Amino acid sequence: MSPQNNGSVACSRKSEAGVLLLECMIALSLLLIVAGGLMGLATIATSTTETQGHLASRTTEYAQDKMEQLLALKFCDGPTNGTDTTVFPAVVNAGGTGLAGCNNPGGNPPTALAGGSLSVAAPTTGYVDYLDASGNLVGSGAAWEYIRLWQISVPAGSSGMKQIAVLAQAHYAVGHQGQVPQSTVVALKTFPF
Repeated sequence: MSPQNNGSVACSRKSEAGVLLLECMIALSLLLIVAGGLMGLATIATSTTETQGHLASRTTEYAQDKMEQLLALKFCDGPTNGTDTTVFPAVVNAGGTGLAGCNNPGGNPPTALAGGSLSVAAPTTGYVDYLDASGNLVGSGAAWEYIRLWQISVPAGSSGMKQIAVLAQAHYAVGHQGQVPQSTVVALKTFPF
């Protein structure tokens, strides 16, 4: 390499001195701005997911609790001298709906009756209860956070069998367009159990 050529290379390097540092600072600034925007979105997403998950797990827990209470009743427990399952602990022979009863309780197997509904818009009296944020029973007129509905049905073509379905739903959804968390639990109960 000639001495003249070395001088022009050194000259061009001096004119670019500090440009790489300036480019890095601009790139880092842009990266921080974008990351800051994404962190806000990530915080909202995490909060919404946690809250929705919490509400959904609560509805599942409350539906399972009601199912256990209903499965503990006798197969023909019904409206005549039925257990009141809208209170806790359930009151036996209180004129409640129980498990909707049977047509011929002495039959083998008895003819099961159906009752209740899973319609949150029009709950069936005696087949609904309301819970506060801690899971304690409250009246329908009180401020409630969760609703539980249950339905007793007779599967087609079966004898001596009842299908019990319990739906638990949160009162509010999280976010503007979030779905209201709900859970449904279904079980079969057979005669004589």
